[in-house]
Amino acid sequence: MKLFNKAVIIGTGLIGGSLGLALKKQHLVSQIIGLSQHRRNASLAKKTGAIDYVGTSLEVVKGADLIILATPVDTIIDIALRISKKINKDCIVIDVGSTKDAIVSKISRVIPNFIGCHPLCGSEKRGVANLQEGMFNSSVCIITPTIKTNQNVLNKVILFWRKLGSRVVILSPKKHDQVLAFTSHLPHAVVFSLMGCIPMEFLSLSSAGLRDSTRISASDANLWSEVFLSNRRNLLASLSSFQTKLADLKLALERKNKKLLASILLAAKKKREKLG
Repeated sequence: MKLFNKAVIIGTGLIGGSLGLALKKQHLVSQIIGLSQHRRNASLAKKTGAIDYVGTSLEVVKGADLIILATPVDTIIDIALRISKKINKDCIVIDVGSTKDAIVSKISRVIPNFIGCHPLCGSEKRGVANLQEGMFNSSVCIITPTIKTNQNVLNKVILFWRKLGSRVVILSPKKHDQVLAFTSHLPHAVVFSLMGCIPMEFLSLSSAGLRDSTRISASDANLWSEVFLSNRRNLLASLSSFQTKLADLKLALERKNKKLLASILLAAKKKREKLG
């Protein structure tokens, strides 16, 4: 079932390219045009079958009924403002950024049919060369409408993600950023810091556990710097919470309190088991 006629994906990297592949596999769009800051990325996306055509400028958004903003968070607002005068009034625009409050607040003022989205999937790897056809299947996608969001548009966006196999969760933009500060941004910050404190000469003697627990530290530094800054207040709050927990563990060690230490570890174990 076709949901859209002409879709434009701006940012044909890992998420954008994987979205293109998924849309084509599910036959949800008649044609997909890809646009990238680096034309070579869009050309590769076409070669891999993620898009049908390579766009050369933002003018390609004219006549589209779906636009997906899949660029880094620090560029999403600017691109949205630039295309706002070029798109049809009934065009649906979504993004896939890791933060939502500022993005939704600013873009929804100029694009009435904008809905913030965040598929909770991906990889520490970047680029269309690493795209995954089934990336969104069985994943969670958070959608962040506002009180002004058109219900019919919202329903169509929900259907869009469900057709890709995602479980949809509705949150306010503010709540999204509070939650993700703990469940995504804090883990990245902790792991980056953990790798920073390990002496270089010790790495050759590292265990599989270290490699597994620090995999996400291989993520793109520039991309995550922008994510951290875009959710700075919430991340600082989550870091303070982490520092408190780390201080509790340190205190248990200093006092040689095995009972307290075991209770801290057991509580963490039980919580981890709830992740499945």
